[in-house]
Amino acid sequence: MDDTKKESVPTPIQEPTTSTETTNGIDELWQIAHAHAHDEIWGVQLADPKTHVPSQIVFQKFINAYDGDLTQAKDKLKRTLDWRQENKPLDLLKKPHSASKFDGLGYVTSYGSALPGESDGREVFTWNIYGGVKDIRATFGDLKEFISWRVAVMEQALAELDLNSAKEPITPEHDPWKIYQAHDYKGISFFRQSAEVKTASTETIKVLADNYPELLKEKFFVNVPAIMGFVYTFMKLFVAAKTIKKFHPMANSMNMVHEFGSSKVSDLGKQLPPDYGGEGKGLKEVGKQVNLA
Repeated sequence: MDDTKKESVPTPIQEPTTSTETTNGIDELWQIAHAHAHDEIWGVQLADPKTHVPSQIVFQKFINAYDGDLTQAKDKLKRTLDWRQENKPLDLLKKPHSASKFDGLGYVTSYGSALPGESDGREVFTWNIYGGVKDIRATFGDLKEFISWRVAVMEQALAELDLNSAKEPITPEHDPWKIYQAHDYKGISFFRQSAEVKTASTETIKVLADNYPELLKEKFFVNVPAIMGFVYTFMKLFVAAKTIKKFHPMANSMNMVHEFGSSKVSDLGKQLPPDYGGEGKGLKEVGKQVNLA
């Protein structure tokens, strides 16, 4: 991506709902971003958060991730800007990834509809179908290639979420701009002894935790065999305790249908694919994959 500063058409905030203290914190993050050579996060071209709602959301998420600790929030923001400048995740979304290694392993779906600029009436999911892996060494052996694909899936979900359409700022208490994640481990008991899988899992958890804070709504681990405990061990090393509380392991994927009573999308569970207890179309029919070749 071209890191040259670009003009951004601001979305005015008519009635700011953030407190003075929070606003001042966001201003400090904006100064860091404004001084950085890279000016984009999660597809949002960063601009003055006083007049640009999507930027306010990005900065507030970093503050929320650290419970208002501005020192940590500013450090993570700079590190994320550095990481995005180096790794160019939007370019990873455009480039083709290996179909032989990743086809059928990652999907993005959305359900419901929302008014322009709102997120409450629509839910975005990422699906990681690890049971679809045909060759462990081929898929996980090249760590850089695997992480590039996994980051591309996350960026595709963010494109579907569409932070740039936001019209209202978020607060520490209210943030609807988040994504559901589902990890399906059906048929992968043989992963336990794989050093490649453990290494890829550890690095993926770290990269996503460091560079995509406060974007997780809930995470479901379905068809989980007991031997997959090492995954949770790694997660606890890199993921905040409040995020761990959003994790839901379940042995039977069909039970996932019952987990969405609080969603504003009517009958969300029923819209899920049949493999997860729903009555909707399967992932191969409605799920979006990253560019594969």
